Amino acid sequence: MDLISRMRNKMQREHLMFVYRGLVTNDNSVPLLMLIEREMENAEYGLVGRKRLFMFLVESLQNVSKHSDLQELTGMSLVVYSKADGGYTVTTGNVISSDQVTDLRRRLEEINRLDSEEIRTVYRQMLSNSALSSKGGAGLGLIEMAKKTGNKLDYDFLELTEKSSYFVLSKTVNSEGIGVHDSENEKPFSGKKISTLERIMAKNNIYLIWSGHISPDVGREVISFTEKKLYEDDIEQSLRKRVFGILVEMIENVAKYSPGRADEEEYGMPVAMVRFKHGRYHLSTGNLIRNSKIELLKEKMDVINLLDNGELKAHFKKSLSGQSDEIESTGNLGLIDMAWKSGNKLHYQLHRINDIYSYFTITTRVDAQIL
Repeated sequence: MDLISRMRNKMQREHLMFVYRGLVTNDNSVPLLMLIEREMENAEYGLVGRKRLFMFLVESLQNVSKHSDLQELTGMSLVVYSKADGGYTVTTGNVISSDQVTDLRRRLEEINRLDSEEIRTVYRQMLSNSALSSKGGAGLGLIEMAKKTGNKLDYDFLELTEKSSYFVLSKTVNSEGIGVHDSENEKPFSGKKISTLERIMAKNNIYLIWSGHISPDVGREVISFTEKKLYEDDIEQSLRKRVFGILVEMIENVAKYSPGRADEEEYGMPVAMVRFKHGRYHLSTGNLIRNSKIELLKEKMDVINLLDNGELKAHFKKSLSGQSDEIESTGNLGLIDMAWKSGNKLHYQLHRINDIYSYFTITTRVDAQIL
């Protein structure tokens, strides 16, 4: 099974919708927040529920960007948005110094022992203490998280080395934004799944996966977030522009041909994945396609993959000028553009789901230089 199929299965099995691995900055936090907010608008959230989870996410990202103690390991930070029984979950993971664990655990335990009124009281006291509030730490951010959602914070600390630990912070809320926490008999929260996910993404050089309905609004935010990340990456401008252009085509293609959220949830959610390795980007998408369109799609893909870069360029220009031939008449301008800009083949697979749908995945590699 190829990588995109394995990751798609994992995302569906664990109800993961969005995962980002990498440095969290003030700049890329904004499009990341907008992306998840767009998805919240299309989910079973009331206005209050969206606002509460959104504010928790804001505080979580600030926590990661400010308190990832080991600069050389900030690329291990993880932001996860998932669907859970009874609600939705935001989880973050980041590396901290092991000597910070005892104090941070103590603060979290203290917060989790407070009821809602006590949390509000402590929060007001901390705001009035200028020495504490000016530090931006001392538990104020954690108190703010608990105050917004009115329940306990789930957390775990996983030892990486003698000097470093992986801190996982998580929150599940219902459609009204109220913290979901089961009975006292539930198993203690474990961050092992998050740590395992981080290792899988690191091993395969993945920094972004989206697995959910890609409406035009969500698609634009996926592209916006990736564009911001591309500007932060230390790569040449021409490579950045080509990657961005190809991703736009791929995301728009998924959004345009979506059969709708209901069928996607039943038969296979779309997926978008971005990898970066040795100066090369690997872009992948997957989506449902009607079986009646498969033969035509395969014909288009196979013909395009036979063309060299010069031929692709010529066909693309003919399509733009309104001329037609055997290839352009099938309406594959976007596919030609992907292959031309990438300078590589479009690798695709089709997996039959039922009599109506198959699942179509496409991957292309973008090198620093087009041969």
